This record gives sequence, structure tokens and C-alpha cells, in this order.
Amino acid sequence: MTELKNNEMERLYAESIHQIEEGSILQGRVIYVKQDGVIVDIGYKSEGFIPSEEFSQEELSKINAGDVIEAYVVDIQDSEGVVILSKEKASKIKAWDLLEAAFQKGTLIEGTICGRIKGGLSVDISNVKAFLPGSQIDMKAVKETDSLIGKTMSFKVLKLNNKRSNIIVSRRAALEEERQKKKLVTLTKLAEGASMEGTVKNITDYGVFVDLGGIDGLLHISDISWGRITHPSEFFAVGDTVEVIVLKYDEEHERVTLGYKQKRPDPWLSIEEKYPVGGKVKGKVVSITDYGAFVELEEGIEGLVHVSEIDWSSRPKHPSKYLSIGETVDAVILKVDKEERRISLSIKQLKPSPWELVSQRYSIGQKITGKIRSITEFGAFVGLPEGVDGLIHISDISWTKHIKHPSEVLKKGQKVDAAVLNIEPEKERIALGIKQISPDPWLKEIPERLKLGDEVRCKVLKSTDFGIFVEIEGEVEGLIYSSEVLRAEEPLKEGDELIARIIKIDAEDRKIGLSMKNVKGDRA
Repeated sequence: MTELKNNEMERLYAESIHQIEEGSILQGRVIYVKQDGVIVDIGYKSEGFIPSEEFSQEELSKINAGDVIEAYVVDIQDSEGVVILSKEKASKIKAWDLLEAAFQKGTLIEGTICGRIKGGLSVDISNVKAFLPGSQIDMKAVKETDSLIGKTMSFKVLKLNNKRSNIIVSRRAALEEERQKKKLVTLTKLAEGASMEGTVKNITDYGVFVDLGGIDGLLHISDISWGRITHPSEFFAVGDTVEVIVLKYDEEHERVTLGYKQKRPDPWLSIEEKYPVGGKVKGKVVSITDYGAFVELEEGIEGLVHVSEIDWSSRPKHPSKYLSIGETVDAVILKVDKEERRISLSIKQLKPSPWELVSQRYSIGQKITGKIRSITEFGAFVGLPEGVDGLIHISDISWTKHIKHPSEVLKKGQKVDAAVLNIEPEKERIALGIKQISPDPWLKEIPERLKLGDEVRCKVLKSTDFGIFVEIEGEVEGLIYSSEVLRAEEPLKEGDELIARIIKIDAEDRKIGLSMKNVKGDRA
């Protein structure tokens, strides 16, 4: 019985010796790790040895007794009682086997991009280096390749030469193959009205290209939102996952038109019911222009607050002086145009009208004080504390002087006193007068002080065909009729002074007629 057992052990031992040959690949179990290498039990009379040079420091630190390692038999040294093994050669042989199989069958193989080399990138496939040409990196030109280093990807083997260790791989071919597979799946689902998920591939001024899985669709800018949109980048970024609706599919040309806003009903269909005229709303300022500000009431619905509806000021500032983007505001609806998809809003209508305050605070004849804000040919505008302007007409500046232009007696920024002449809040007007602050001198003072036949000192204002206009004693104007002018060697000019006799006083029409004839005094 003992003899039979020994014979069986010898047979098994002989078989193990016969199975281990130089150049073969086998599996062994780690016994322990030494400084110069790893000792492996390979089921042979002698133990296997893998030099430490074949491991990185990180690999050595992770190897533990009992781990299974695949190795290549380099040399069987029976005399020394050891079998020299190589982990690297085993890896390379297996890698070449995988590469050859992938090349013959046209299947994909995984590798890690490990660096840049002339003309492309270097790829590590199980410790075997392959060349990835620049033209085969992607389906489109790649400007920055450093970001790819260290990434593990799938490749297709284009060329393989074992003797020269020449391997050329393509990521582009792998991507195209993968894209074609996805495309076949996508085409089975593609139909008008279908809801599909895709990835934003590219963004242009006119729309977004979405990869639906092997086939691209165009989401036009007009189909992104029911509301106003300036650029597609306001909604999407490259790489975003989006859910879209297939609006149209041209099977012959493989063109797909997509919609995003169609995922929900058009909010403008029920706009008049939801936003009635006169209703109060709250929204966010999303855009500011020279003519007003756009306020988002809900997604896809925006209203315009015209610059004239922001503030009650008669001279409103730029909208950006009142509002800022992102600010939440309250407004009232002025108009809703369903066909044109427009909503007009007002912010100032929620505040008391300054003209209502003017009508409450001022009465005709009341004296006010204010600064001249602007001057025109017909008068001057005075700013009131309520934020409105009152008009002093040119005819209400002086009782006695003939004023050609308000700037002759008034200046912008000048503080003046005036009387309220008229208030029309419905027309947003208030009339003021400077001359009304004092009594009308034509009613009593002038008729009492200036009499027919009086000789008065005058200053020439201007000459006309029908006479010479003069200023009488610095306060009231009169006319020397052309028939009453004494002709001199030198004609009279503006600013000249003279003595004239009053020959006519019309207090009702506010006119004084003068004559240079029969004057006792001399020409000044």
C-alpha cells in the first residue's frame, strides 16, 4: 500500500515537471516577498522567482502572501533549485495575444493614453506601447491633447507588426463604431412627437445641436423658450443632458428638428385670463435697454416697463438709474397683446401721481419758489418739490419789458419766485408767472406817473419800418412812430439814448406813443 502511494506521488511529480517548460505562461501563488524579488509557488519541485525590478514600488507594497500571479517561465535551473519567472513577459505575451485577436476580429481594446509623441499620442495597452496618430484621436480635430493623458479609453487596432513591435490604434474608429451602434438604436425610437434625451454637442447663435445617440438634432433658438431669448447659451452649456421633443424627422436626409419649449403648453394661449389689464404682478428684471426694462413674470412670459412708466418725472433718467438686473419689482398691467406676445407694465402707476399731490398742495395765486431747470424760446421750466415742472411763459416774465428770449432775464439754476396761474393735473400742466408776484403797473402806477406831453429819457431797443422801440426810464417800453422821428446825420442805433415826448397812453392795450418833435430837451 505504501509502495503504491509513493509511485503515485512520483507520477504526479513527473507530470508537474513535464508541464513546466521554458517559454510557457503559468499561474503561481505568492509565498513571500523578499528585497530582491518575489518567491512564488508554481507547483514544481522548485519555487519560482520574479526579480523585484519587474515591479514598481507601489506594486511591491500591495503584494501579499497568497496572491495569485501570472508569469512567464524564463529559465528552469534545477541545479540551483529555482525557476526564473517574468511577470512583464507574461503581460506582454498576453497583451499581444489580445491585440492580435482584436486586430483579426475587429473588436475594441482598452488602453491608457500615457504621453505625447511626435505626430500623436502614446497608448499603454497592458504594458505594450501603441501609437495613436493625431488624426485618429477624435472624430473632430483636438487642439488640446494634454487633458487626455492618463485617461483609459477604447481603441481599434489599425495595424499590428509583432516582429517590429509596431502597433497603430484609433480612438476615432472606436468612436465611430460606437456611434453607429447607438445610431441604430436611436433610429428605432426616432419619431415625430417622441420625447428623447440627448447631450448638448455644440451651441451657435441660431440654435443648439443635440446628440441623440449617434445622430444629431437641431434645436433652433425659436424653439427653446416661449419667451424672449437673446442667445441659446442663456439656457444651455456644452455637455448638458437635455430632454427634447422631436418636431420633424427627415428620414431621407437624416435631419432631425427638435423642440424644448414644446414640453409644456404655450403660456400665451391663456395670457389674457392669467394676466388681466389692471392686475398687479411681481416679477424679476431680466434685461435693461435705453427704452425700458423687461420683467419676467414666469418662465416664457416677460413684460416691458417703458422708461416713461418707471417714474413720474417729466424727464426720466436712463432705466438703469432706477432698476438693476435680477431685482424683484411690483408692477401693474397696462396692456396685453396676445397676437404680438407683448405685455405692457407700469411701475409708477403703483405710486401716487405727483400731479395729484400738486392739485392738493397748490392753488391759483399761491406763491412758490423754485430753480430754473431749463429754458426754451417760449419760456422757462421751474422744478417743484413734487418732481414736476411748472412753466413760466415768456409773456408772464415782465409786465413792462418786451422780452425776445427768456435767457435775456433768466438763467438755468437761478432761484425765482413765481405765482401759480393755472393747474391742469389731467394734462400734467401747471402755469406759473413771475410778473404776477407784483401788481400790474399799468393799472395805476404807469398812468399816474406818465402823462401826455411828458418828456422822458429813453434808450433805443430796436428800429423798424414803422418806428423805433425804446425803453422809457428803464422800466416800460414805448414806440416813437416813424412819422415822429427826427432825421439826423447819423441814424439811431440800439443803446442810444434820447429825449422824447409822450403823445399817446393806452393803458388797456399797454402801449405808449412817443415823438421826437417839439421836444424842449436835447438828444442825450
